[in-house]
Amino acid sequence: MAWPMKRETSSLITVRYCFSSGRGFADEVFVSYKPSLAEVASPVVTVLLHCWLCVTLDVQAACRVTTVTQELLKEGFHRDLLVKVELGEDAGGCAVAAQMRLPPGIYVDPYELATLQQHNLTKAVLFPDVTDVEAPEYLARDLVLLLFLEREARCPRCFRAALPVHARYHRPARGTGEALLVLESPEVLLCCCHSHLSAECWEPAEVDTPCSSDNSSPCQWHRTKHRPAYEGSMLRVPVGLREHSSLVCALTLLTTGLCSGLILAAACKYGHFSQ
Repeated sequence: MAWPMKRETSSLITVRYCFSSGRGFADEVFVSYKPSLAEVASPVVTVLLHCWLCVTLDVQAACRVTTVTQELLKEGFHRDLLVKVELGEDAGGCAVAAQMRLPPGIYVDPYELATLQQHNLTKAVLFPDVTDVEAPEYLARDLVLLLFLEREARCPRCFRAALPVHARYHRPARGTGEALLVLESPEVLLCCCHSHLSAECWEPAEVDTPCSSDNSSPCQWHRTKHRPAYEGSMLRVPVGLREHSSLVCALTLLTTGLCSGLILAAACKYGHFSQ
């Protein structure tokens, strides 16, 4: 007499016991394994991620890294900003520029910039083009500077440019005699009006500016897709101490009153007043 089949089922394994007698021993045992959806999808996902990583690394390897360095020369409130760029590939006849955002504590004098450009000492564009050079740091706003770079003679892929920048006056601080300004690393832009850049390495940039001062019609600027992270430059600006506010005000009033009295006395003594 054949006994009925006994089945034990779990989420992954199914075991079937076939009894042919009443001894309590199974004559045949069938074990079936049913893999879960996660186990089936896991190798597929792994292969897809591996392929995507390989493609990404191949594209980044084909797009050579562009090196950007910036330095703040001199000391005090009036500095020279030096920007150096080494491209990963030959730019050919393309124009190369560095776009940077200046914090409110730093500005470029538009009148000084116009004089430098008249003498062909530098090429740059300010956004906005109207700047209040007398405003303190807490009343100023950010500026966007597009600095055109010149090719170095001994290195065809190396470009550089320098531009005078100035620090604004800050509010008096408490406990410290200086303020720290962070100047972010520039973004390298290429403008090629007569050639094409690789779509895997470069993407269009929203810059509505001609490629050079000689060309009045705007061309399409491009920026690199794979931008490595560079540290910004730190600028230390001397500021006054709030603890000295009373002393400074008292000395200012005293000096103003003394000078006014001397001027008035000299005018009364040596002045010729008409009757």
